[in-house]
Amino acid sequence: MNEPVLARLHHLMTLREEVETLASPVPWTPAADWTDDDAHLCLQLDVPGVDAESLEVQEDGETVTVAGHRPAPERLLRGERPSGIFRRTLTFPEPVRPQSGQASLVHGVLTIRFEKRHPTISVPSSDLGREEQGE
Repeated sequence: MNEPVLARLHHLMTLREEVETLASPVPWTPAADWTDDDAHLCLQLDVPGVDAESLEVQEDGETVTVAGHRPAPERLLRGERPSGIFRRTLTFPEPVRPQSGQASLVHGVLTIRFEKRHPTISVPSSDLGREEQGE
């Protein structure tokens, strides 16, 4: 075979591999937020359509890993929402007490509350004014 034909065949094989890669299931990543409520750190992950029984939470020192599975809809005609397995590892923004996580799943949002190792102490602004006045 001559060079142009081999180059075209190589190009076609490369395109075929790319198309097959697009058709394979791709892991998805749920959006996550950390919030602080003085005594706890709260992690919220958007996991609509994920069954609670498929969720796994593993705490490991300075990180927490959340994994689960969202099944693909049956008889899908057109799809934009990802499905399949996800695994997300996040670093705690502050130290937490080991194995203190408590999880809840409400309206497709997984919330995990962790007890902070060093809770934030809030001082009411009215108390600050008294200290400044020498009371």
